[in-house]
Amino acid sequence: MENLKKLRKKHQLTQISLQMKTGINQSILSKYENDERLPTCENLMILAKFYRTSLDYIMDLTDEPKPYPPKKQ
Repeated sequence: MENLKKLRKKHQLTQISLQMKTGINQSILSKYENDERLPTCENLMILAKFYRTSLDYIMDLTDEPKPYPPKKQ
């Protein structure tokens, strides 16, 4: 998942600092970035909200980092 690593570096975060901000273990984040493991739905949502992007972008399904419009209440 190249976009996940790009986002982390763009925000000048280490995996440890991202762990502290999201609660996702550093070793898990490393496995996501190295395509050794797929994120859980819960972790995808945490990361998408944290970075203000879409799940599709994190999963490298699109090159568009903008999030989808919020759901209307």
